[in-house]
Amino acid sequence: MEEKYSVEETKTLRTGVIALLTILVAVFITISHNASIQRKNLGGGYKIYASFGRTDGLNIGDAVRMAGIDIGRVIAANLDDHFTSKLTLEIDSKYKIPEDSSASIVSYGLIGGKYIEIDVGGSEEYIPFGGQISYTQDAMVLEELLDRIISIGKAKRKAVQKAEPKNTDKTDSVESAEEKAEMENVEDKAEDIKEMNDE
Repeated sequence: MEEKYSVEETKTLRTGVIALLTILVAVFITISHNASIQRKNLGGGYKIYASFGRTDGLNIGDAVRMAGIDIGRVIAANLDDHFTSKLTLEIDSKYKIPEDSSASIVSYGLIGGKYIEIDVGGSEEYIPFGGQISYTQDAMVLEELLDRIISIGKAKRKAVQKAEPKNTDKTDSVESAEEKAEMENVEDKAEDIKEMNDE
């Protein structure tokens, strides 16, 4: 004999199936969108190159921006003979980049995606087709930055503890306790951000 579901169980099952289908559709749309961005060609664009020591978090298809405006895309990444990352950038042909401009890898937010920002130089000569951006700045690695903040906080806390005289009045001890609490708070926040980024 087949067991029949109650009305409440049927509603719960139906809601679960709808939620699962919604999630699958959202994942499919996101993957399709990212793939189309990576395949996107800027008709009439030209290629230039930029070399970076490290490009952590930057992917093929990510934006190239100038003054906050998208002007191109990263279309390829390879290691050169000196083991640096050589990126191929496709730039929309209506934009010209002065030859003394610099490129840096920056984040959209604290734990957001990355893109290349071009800081415009003052030269009247422009980077030609197949040219190279001479000045570059590598990607900032969040974990290293947070480790640095945490170690600075710990060093300051040790310095405060060593500098404390043994006989202090209540006002000094209150200020010292507040400083310790503030440093611990900064360290905790930095560690929380690091954990969020690792996830």
